[in-house]
Amino acid sequence: MNITMPSPLLNFTSLLLAASLLLPGGNLARAEENTGNEVKQIDRIIAVVDKEVITRNELQNRIKSVLQQLEKQGVALPPQDVLDKQVLERLISDRLQLQLAAQTGLRVDDAQLDKTIERIAEQNKLNMTDFRLELEKEGISFRKFREDIRNEIILARLREREVDNRINITDAEIDNFMTTQASRNEAPDEFEIAHILVRAPEEGTPEELQKLRAKADLALKKLQEGVDFTQISASYSDTPNALEGGQLGWKTATQVPALFLDTLKGMKAGEISPILRSPNGFHILKLINRRGGSSPLVIQQTHARHILIKINEVVSDADAKHRLDDLKERLDNGANFEELARQYSEDGTASKGGDLGWVNPGDTVPEFEKAMMALKTNEISEATHSPFGWHIIQVTERRTQDMAKDSARLKARQEIKARKSDEAFQDWLRELRDRAYVEYRIEDKF
Repeated sequence: MNITMPSPLLNFTSLLLAASLLLPGGNLARAEENTGNEVKQIDRIIAVVDKEVITRNELQNRIKSVLQQLEKQGVALPPQDVLDKQVLERLISDRLQLQLAAQTGLRVDDAQLDKTIERIAEQNKLNMTDFRLELEKEGISFRKFREDIRNEIILARLREREVDNRINITDAEIDNFMTTQASRNEAPDEFEIAHILVRAPEEGTPEELQKLRAKADLALKKLQEGVDFTQISASYSDTPNALEGGQLGWKTATQVPALFLDTLKGMKAGEISPILRSPNGFHILKLINRRGGSSPLVIQQTHARHILIKINEVVSDADAKHRLDDLKERLDNGANFEELARQYSEDGTASKGGDLGWVNPGDTVPEFEKAMMALKTNEISEATHSPFGWHIIQVTERRTQDMAKDSARLKARQEIKARKSDEAFQDWLRELRDRAYVEYRIEDKF
């Protein structure tokens, strides 16, 4: 049986990737064991990532899982040294993100993790007993699966906090989008894209740039000769999803850089682009498919207010929740929500009694929106965790709004945000890596 993952939460291509592409959080490498005259190598450090290490066994276990998945998908395998490098870079990227999450108090408690796993089992039409049996058939221990899902939730929340929630979209950007769409007088095209990037510094030396351009030229030549795009991506691309074929999914015109869009407009499904140069490096695109855009939908809006207690170096996760539980008890006993919000909330809405105004779908982070949408009018939630801290939420009104005029602007905002989010996330990952101490210790063949 092929177990599927819930797409709103996880971005894995299969259960095996879910269980293999996340890393255990070990800090120590085992030493060599002396057995008489023979020295048997048990494990060793191959990379140091700030104060933690990645061991040879970690890398080999991850490589083994990735190889199993690629073979299962029928993808031609890249050269071993290329695969080793791709997997190691993914390990380093994941480790840096999880370190930052831990340092800033971003955690997932066991109760929420259990609910998430139960939901995954339900979506696969299995009870928990049968679900665990299916995992065992795939060769995945339930304990490791639990921790991999915990890490994936943490990574998703970290991206929301550090990238998605810091993206600003101006009215001028929306106006420009609306003008462009009106001039077309038709639904915008959508493109299903795969992407290869040979990363190159904008201010690199001529020798460096020439070498990297030659690498991109070779990748394009192999693609033109008919080599599978996924194989070339795994062998040549520097994107985080290179081993999954560089799949970007469906993107509207506003969700891709102008450099890509100008090329995609003239391509047919199945075609490969020429090499495109951007400040990040050399790009090759494959247009998998294209289609027309969709029509706007009627939107249900929610008028809500909340009280927020943030987590920081002084206030722990448990302390913040305890304070919210006390406030919830006072509200249940008749305390005034606005007064408590003004007095205790650590949000910019505190001066307005925690009033968030009318909230559209997608305006808040998923954890907050899920709790808010489960409430009846005037009902007050239990303490709810989000990347910002702990909240108490109250819904005061709901309405179904005719968005004939506003929906186009809302859609424009969402599409612009999606494009900006992808670009900002790649920049943020690069900055995170640049700030970190990473030492490679892979001189010997393993």
